[in-house]
Amino acid sequence: MRRPLLSSILLILTAMFSIQYGASVAKQLFPLAGAAGTTALRVSISALILLVLAKVWKHKISWRSLPMIAAYGASLGSMNLLFYFALERIPLGIAVALEFTGPLAVALLSSKRVLDLVWAFLAAIGIYLILPLSSSSSNLDVMGVVLALGAGLFWGLYIVFGKSAAKSGDSLQVTAWGMVFAAIVTAPFGIFLNGSQIVDMSLLPMGVLVAILSSALPYSLEMKAMRHIPTKTFGILMSLEPVVATLMGFLFLRESLSLPQWAAIVCVMLASAGSTISHR
Repeated sequence: MRRPLLSSILLILTAMFSIQYGASVAKQLFPLAGAAGTTALRVSISALILLVLAKVWKHKISWRSLPMIAAYGASLGSMNLLFYFALERIPLGIAVALEFTGPLAVALLSSKRVLDLVWAFLAAIGIYLILPLSSSSSNLDVMGVVLALGAGLFWGLYIVFGKSAAKSGDSLQVTAWGMVFAAIVTAPFGIFLNGSQIVDMSLLPMGVLVAILSSALPYSLEMKAMRHIPTKTFGILMSLEPVVATLMGFLFLRESLSLPQWAAIVCVMLASAGSTISHR
């Protein structure tokens, strides 16, 4: 049992690095395709890849489950769109830390434990240190912070709707159709804001790379890992994502954070990990 667990942990970490490296590549694509255009490319290509991987032509999805899958996909698309809009304005590590407030809020709101007040307080400290109102983050773009928090809101909704949608059938099938609905949400923004840019076929290779790194590969790895890894372990590992994002931002985007901003990320991480542990 120890070897499958270690292998699963390695798969989760690989998926995490893949997602955040994909985000760093996407940010480099913004000057060429725009944030909305990059989102549309990523989500649309990811949908095509997942439809093929899931072999959807061999399986049927119940019409009754479509509204919940559509809500799941719309949340996913909105989350990605707002996150990329935020990423256009603020560092990757900060954007991911702020986005984490979504799933953290879902966990805390569903609990009645007194200990969770500690995690909520830690998260609040982290957010305060990141907010432009704080002298430590006065150089941050206000709209970027708001957009990242908005992405967090939709991440929370994505979790809520995703749990219900998962009961509709095979997880890969549901993910594939959810990504289709996400593409329906994001494509109009990409066409309206960056239509003349995303039709440039020279951008297709980078679009495919972002789609694979940020969606197809990590989703597949996480799905395989979840068979052998406890939910609590998965949650704790996921709390490392802001640090991974900060590392990717430093290595590939030359983004550096101040000491208080690092403290903010640590607060959000501890709140996320603590909430995960206390809920299991």
